[in-house]
Amino acid sequence: MGVAAIIAALLLEQWRPLGNRKAVAAALAGWADWLERAFNAGEARHGTIAWAIAALLPVAAAAALYALLLWLNPLAALLLNVACLYLTLGFRQFSHSFTGIQAALRDEDIDRARELLGAWRGEPATQRSREEVIRLAIEEAIVASHRHVFGVLFWFVLLPGPSGAILYRMACFLDRRWRGRGEFGRFAARVRALLEWPAVRLTAFAFAVVGDFEDAVYCWRSQAATWPDPDQGVLLAAGAGALGVRLGMPLTEIEGLRVRSDLGLGEAADAPHLESTVGLLWRALVLWVFVLMVISLARLF
Repeated sequence: MGVAAIIAALLLEQWRPLGNRKAVAAALAGWADWLERAFNAGEARHGTIAWAIAALLPVAAAAALYALLLWLNPLAALLLNVACLYLTLGFRQFSHSFTGIQAALRDEDIDRARELLGAWRGEPATQRSREEVIRLAIEEAIVASHRHVFGVLFWFVLLPGPSGAILYRMACFLDRRWRGRGEFGRFAARVRALLEWPAVRLTAFAFAVVGDFEDAVYCWRSQAATWPDPDQGVLLAAGAGALGVRLGMPLTEIEGLRVRSDLGLGEAADAPHLESTVGLLWRALVLWVFVLMVISLARLF
């Protein structure tokens, strides 16, 4: 049932991408902000209580509804899984920006590519060189693919019904929303790190399997720890090694250079690597679905 729901949700999202995610995000933001105002008194335990209300209530409700539907009608339980995955997955959510940057660079419209990259990353990109635009687009796509696809699928498979997918997305959202809130946001950051640890490594391993395995593993082991965010370091180092491209590296800023460590081996990022990135992500997704199908068939027989 789980694999069928994943395939159905992915096909549904490719056919008709969800267009009102901003409305959902705005509702969640209002809910999180209300909880912060109600509970934030400057202590870590207040953040723990608020997180439990914000995340565990919808997770528990989803698990209970799934159990009820599974008892009443397994088809209804399957449809619930598909609906929740359709809401929590987001392959097209980041591919639209990536495809736009590809098209702009193909048309030699570097200003348009900078504009799209800046909107995607939420920071000015007018000073970026062509190579930096390509490099940052690849980095953003690798991280976004995990955040919106592979991380969701990992926890969906592990926990009953749609509860794992909802738990992961809520943990990511609350960590971003409450980051910088001092002690109040500490618990959200810890939960996010706990959920990411196994999921990130499985995603990185998938990149290695469907790409250049030796370089991916070498970069993962030797370069990931040099990145400020350890989880992103694992993803980017393995992805860069699998693609045979150099990521990371210093960036040109208005006030000077932003120092970043080197990730990956081989060539400097260029337009063909954008297409290679798309292929890597799709191959990794196909690998995940294939492995899940094999596991499901093994359980069946």
